[in-house]
Amino acid sequence: MSRIGNKAVAIPSGVTANVEGQTVKIKGPKGAMQVMLHDDVTVTMDKASVKLEPRGESKRARSMWGTSRTLVANLVAGVTKGFEERLEITGVGYRAAVQGKQLNLQLGFSHDVNFPIPEGIAIATPKPTEIVVTGMDKQKVGQVAAEIRGFRPPEPYKGKGVKYAGEYIFRKEGKKK
Repeated sequence: MSRIGNKAVAIPSGVTANVEGQTVKIKGPKGAMQVMLHDDVTVTMDKASVKLEPRGESKRARSMWGTSRTLVANLVAGVTKGFEERLEITGVGYRAAVQGKQLNLQLGFSHDVNFPIPEGIAIATPKPTEIVVTGMDKQKVGQVAAEIRGFRPPEPYKGKGVKYAGEYIFRKEGKKK
C-alpha cells in the first residue's frame, strides 16, 4: 500500500485544477502546467483535492500510484511557490554572470562557457560565486542545475568546481614525499 499515494493532493485557494482522462491541468498565480499520467492510475477530482488510485494490484500500478501523486503535488507547488536550486562556485578566478539570455561561466578553461538560459527558467547571480536557478517545473530546474554543475564538477583534492549548496565534497589527501 502506497503511503504517498493514499494522500489526496490539496488544491489551495487561487489555484484551479482540471482532470481530463489521464491529463491533469493546474493553473495558478505563477502560470499553468499539465502532466499526462500513466494508464495504471485513475485520477478523480473532489471539491478541493485530486485523488489518485491504482487500477490494479500489479507491482507497476502500485509503483506508478505514488509517482503520479508526487507529480501532481509538484505541479501544485510549482504554480504556487515555484522551485529553486542554489549552486556555489569554488576556485580562484571562477565566477558566473548573467548576460542577457545567457549565463557566462569562467571556470578555469581557456575560454568562457556560455550557457543559454532555457524558456521557463530564471537564473540569477547574487554574488559572482553563487548561482540561483528558479522556475515552476521541478524537473527542468533540476536538469538545468545539473547541466551547469556538469561543466566543472567539484574535484576531491581542493574542492574546486561547481557544487550544489549544502553538498558535501569527499576530500582526498594529496601525494606524500
